[in-house]
Amino acid sequence: MRLVRLEEELREETGAWGAPGTTLGFVPTMGALHRGHISLVQRARVECDRVVVSVFVNPTQFGPGEDLQRYPRNLERDCGLLESEGADLVFAPEPGTIYPEGFSTFVEVAGLTSGLCGASRPGHFRGVTTVCCVLFRMIEPDRSYFGEKDFQQLVVVRRMVSDLRLGTEIVACPTVREPDGLAMSSRNSYLSPEERRQAPLIHRGLSRAAEAAREGCTDLDEVKGCFMETVSEGGLLSVSYLEAVDPSTLESRSLSEGRPLRLLTAVYAGKTRLIDNVELVPPASLRRSRC
Repeated sequence: MRLVRLEEELREETGAWGAPGTTLGFVPTMGALHRGHISLVQRARVECDRVVVSVFVNPTQFGPGEDLQRYPRNLERDCGLLESEGADLVFAPEPGTIYPEGFSTFVEVAGLTSGLCGASRPGHFRGVTTVCCVLFRMIEPDRSYFGEKDFQQLVVVRRMVSDLRLGTEIVACPTVREPDGLAMSSRNSYLSPEERRQAPLIHRGLSRAAEAAREGCTDLDEVKGCFMETVSEGGLLSVSYLEAVDPSTLESRSLSEGRPLRLLTAVYAGKTRLIDNVELVPPASLRRSRC
């Protein structure tokens, strides 16, 4: 496995893989790798001939007062994990490689970024789409792998790739969880022992909401109430938002329409912001009635 930091090195390495029919898989990360990231690499390893992983803490997706400076970084550890999983190349550029002097162009996806996480983190998704666009152009992957935990990000990047004809297939991979249900996240390391003890209530609440929908509840207030009641049990977690949306457009929808929705949430455990989501599947009788 090679570690490269410069665009010229990256192109030289990937250019040598240019045999006809060779497929290139790409996993973009900010490092501090956990089993969620590794699952993406494993999926890419199965589906592609070559796998590139980027490790880059992207400054443009952090807002004022967010955790850019203290975001966990351990490139040596990350490279060890990636080598053991069969990654072919790690691209770990300096900020100046991605944003050279005079850089003044940003990519913004309208509409999809205005609500949910975008409402409280202005400019965040502009940073995400810009860095992804730059990386896609540098690496030119056939497939790029994203986790469903960051569901809004997944939808936004997929729309950007489609609109700009960037030529990579966006592959969605299931959220990987701790044994107690907490979604894997690099920011979990920020949690105090008591915050960590209560954080699994997020997934437990989402699961209760999904169960209510499956059992026939079409009142979204009641479905959301299952989540809110569960999360409030510990007395420590604070909900930033909880929205049921169309999984493609992120628009608010009703379960009574008979189509699956996605229930997305952001929850604060102390100062740590955690996100998660679950599919809401309407009752089978409603799904049949639409046929």
